[in-house]
Amino acid sequence: MGNITNYFKKRTTFYVLLTCIIFIIPFIRINGNHLFLLSFDKQKLDLFFISFNTNELYLMPFLLIMMFVFIFFITNLLGRVWCAWGCPQTIFRIIFRDLIQTKLFRIYSGRKNKQNKPRNKIFARIASVIVFYPISLIAASNFLWYFVPPEDFFTYLDHFNEHLLLFGIVLCLSLFITFDITFIKENFCAYICPYARIQSVMFDNDTKSVIYDESRGGIIYKDGEKIIKKPIGGECIACEACVKICPTHIDIRKGMQLDCINCLECADACSNVQARFNRPPLISWSSTKEIKTKEKLKFFRFRTIVYIVVLCAMFIGLVLTAGSKETMLMNINRTTELYTINKDENYVDNAYVILFHNTSKQDHRFYLEILDDDISILKPKKDFRVKAGEKLKQIVILRSELKKVKKHHKHINIRAYALDDDKIFTIKDTIFIYPKEKKWKEKKK
Repeated sequence: MGNITNYFKKRTTFYVLLTCIIFIIPFIRINGNHLFLLSFDKQKLDLFFISFNTNELYLMPFLLIMMFVFIFFITNLLGRVWCAWGCPQTIFRIIFRDLIQTKLFRIYSGRKNKQNKPRNKIFARIASVIVFYPISLIAASNFLWYFVPPEDFFTYLDHFNEHLLLFGIVLCLSLFITFDITFIKENFCAYICPYARIQSVMFDNDTKSVIYDESRGGIIYKDGEKIIKKPIGGECIACEACVKICPTHIDIRKGMQLDCINCLECADACSNVQARFNRPPLISWSSTKEIKTKEKLKFFRFRTIVYIVVLCAMFIGLVLTAGSKETMLMNINRTTELYTINKDENYVDNAYVILFHNTSKQDHRFYLEILDDDISILKPKKDFRVKAGEKLKQIVILRSELKKVKKHHKHINIRAYALDDDKIFTIKDTIFIYPKEKKWKEKKK
């Protein structure tokens, strides 16, 4: 009995801690920067309290690769531990089925038998969905806080009519969560979740998973799917407590299966039964090699070492790349007008809308120069000031003599630099458009 309570308490405690962490992270800020925020509204990425502009999203490949390698590493080491201990699908199902439906409305007789069909309590079942919906609404809002900061999200609530798209996303997401948890149920894990389909590729004989010990329990099945109720010379008493409590409706005695989420509820149930005979449980969180050879699990093996090396390399690359953060960003956009020719028809002008972003913590005065002798700056003639952390749009007009036309366009480089700090500068390339030479000469004649 102690083992059941122990595992159940561990999982429940971890669920509470994980939920608190996920809810708290969006509110953690230092100097106005979040621990993690990918804001499409403000076009920035906050990572470890450092703010990056969308132009600096070269960090995202590092984050994505690290995430996938970490998933491979954990799966190879501990199997589908995420599915049982961290997946929102599992946590919400426990809240809805074990807490709301079983404890609150008594739709199920108890949590020890999850194979039973729910009682025919129509109003109770409808009420359970209604009670669960606010939870899905909070969860959907919490998900959006990683893309829309909470301080802005709650401000938008006061101007609901101006942010219908945002709250439409929250509504649709909350309805999907409710539909998934109350209707799709464990079928999501069995048929929809892609993780279940690829996990077997990452397993080896040392991967920890929920395993039934056939050497002690006996062979429970043979001849394909034919189940033998009485084990052949084993310790299993065929009580099927492990089958009844399984949330994904499988029989762990039939061997490793894709639908198993490593929740260890079957191990808890078996432990309770085998304790009556003063025997250890037949189901444990172990590896195939550990069961067969009785040797201790090898955490450091070729695959895990490779994953650790790749993770360390990617983390070092992320730190070094983040450390070389640009303090001056510049985006160049051409206006809809390709070019204009001045009155005396000696010059051609090109207009650009340039966005300057001062990502440093100090105000700076910036100046532009063209790295091309044939082109000059008509506007602006003077330097301009951009405050710390602010963006400034500037109309820039470049001029060139028509007699220097050699082709329809040419690539040029525009350099922007801070007058008070020669280390702050950036160079961007763009295109200067000329009128076609034939048309210009015909017009001159």
